[in-house]
Amino acid sequence: MTGRDSVDGLWAPQALRIANKVQESTDVFSFELELEQSFDIRPGQFNMLYAFGKGEVPISMSAGPPTTTRLVHTIRNVGKITTDICAREPGEEIELRGPFGNTWPLESALGGDVVIVAGGIGLAPMRPVIQALLANLEQYRRISVVCGARSPYELIFREDVEEWSARRDLDFHATVDIAPRGWTGTVGVVTSVIEQLSFEPQRTTVMTCGPEIMMRFTADAFCDRGVPAESIFLSMERNMKCAVGFCGHCMYGPHIICRDGPVFRYSRLRDLLHIREL
Repeated sequence: MTGRDSVDGLWAPQALRIANKVQESTDVFSFELELEQSFDIRPGQFNMLYAFGKGEVPISMSAGPPTTTRLVHTIRNVGKITTDICAREPGEEIELRGPFGNTWPLESALGGDVVIVAGGIGLAPMRPVIQALLANLEQYRRISVVCGARSPYELIFREDVEEWSARRDLDFHATVDIAPRGWTGTVGVVTSVIEQLSFEPQRTTVMTCGPEIMMRFTADAFCDRGVPAESIFLSMERNMKCAVGFCGHCMYGPHIICRDGPVFRYSRLRDLLHIREL
């Protein structure tokens, strides 16, 4: 199967067997789902994961490039639906439908500098982007990654973070709000790291995912350094119900996140993100 071939497929969940489960932090788990046929899903897109009798949640792909045997989703246990899903073990099944949404602008970023900024669980949708960039380093100028978390214990993908930190061809920064004794990384919000990065503003593409307030301050910081708002991309994670633009649950101003996103240029959202409690 390459994606879904019919309208019915967008509505009917399919059951996929859990091949592996990894606990990334206290309340975050990654699930590798076993595929019988190819599944065409790209960095930035998401699936709706289903818990019978409870509902669905939108979860982005968290590993790439696309594979014919495994589909990876990383989930934070924050409510009744995710609690149900996170309690499942290898050999059990997770039901999903999709894929939905648009993708990160990897092709339009070719030949320029790329900066990735992720906050908390926002690193999950960015992970396949980082993997794709590292697999094609010769096609980009400089690649920088900034990931933030409340504490080192809440950093996800620990093995990846260690590998990325050790690479000489990647400008990687991990920063935390609260640091225990022995932490050697940066302490502070992600925006405090931006001034340390080297990039050519007019040739830079920024991609960011995390809490909305973090993304707003991040985007403004890059604008202050001369990056055009059209070259800054945000992934909106507002709650989605139908995933096909029918219910309006994820409407954000004139935009319907599931239909028009979840990836947006900052120039389209700047005014909305500066409205309190929208």
